[in-house]
Amino acid sequence: MRKIESSTITNAVKDLCAKSNYNLPDDVLKSVNASIFQELGVSRDIRDILEQIADNAAIAKKEKIPLCQDTGTANFFVKLGKDVYIEDGNIYDAINKGVVLGYVNNYLRKSIVSDPIERKNTMDNTPSNIYIDIISGDKIEITFLPKGGGSENASALKMLTPSVGWEGVKEFTLNVVKDKGRDACPPLIVGVGIGGDFASVGLLSKRTLLREIGSVNKNTFYAKKEQELFSEINKLNIGPMGMGGSPTVFAVFIATKATHIASLPVAVSIQCHSCRRMKISI
Repeated sequence: MRKIESSTITNAVKDLCAKSNYNLPDDVLKSVNASIFQELGVSRDIRDILEQIADNAAIAKKEKIPLCQDTGTANFFVKLGKDVYIEDGNIYDAINKGVVLGYVNNYLRKSIVSDPIERKNTMDNTPSNIYIDIISGDKIEITFLPKGGGSENASALKMLTPSVGWEGVKEFTLNVVKDKGRDACPPLIVGVGIGGDFASVGLLSKRTLLREIGSVNKNTFYAKKEQELFSEINKLNIGPMGMGGSPTVFAVFIATKATHIASLPVAVSIQCHSCRRMKISI
């Protein structure tokens, strides 16, 4: 059994909150730069937008300031080794303490209200969303996804009937992007969850946003469907920041789960171009 002090987790999360908000992941930045090259000679407006996104990322990294003023809801995906014992507390408290320190000390925007109707700000961006999977071993892996409100508001869930099949899933996904994609600061990353139930399909779709752009679905059928959606979404002519053209989406990721014979739950998680995510291991 490996003992880990809760303060070790707290300090790691504190740094994670800051670094992930300052640094655009390499795969996302690579997609931005590749799109700039592809747009040469096609549209000056689109190229200007993409160049501004790249410049913004460079400034944020150098100056240690947020990539976006919306520093998001704090989402943590944790792989907790079964041979880990956390001293002086529990992992939920340790992570939330780290969020408080990370957001308050680094002057990151606090966006969480304690009640959805009364709307009183908690002033420290907690409580965070923490999802834990128990794994073998004596390590803790924490992946942080600060999710902005604009992209979250563009996401959607629907309980389809099984008879509509893939075409129904595709139609719903395209309609979500068509209706709301402009409001989510494209180019987008789109995560599609299929299956499970009402409670689990949203999380299924959100987990896909942790994949790197360029990664290939291990299921060959869904790998092809990802490419199909990628192609169809980029034909919607939404374009960077809704200015038309392409790209509208950098990647489409699909995840599936066993479901009831009478159900076909589908969730579409929209992520903006500022797809901040970072992983650490303790």
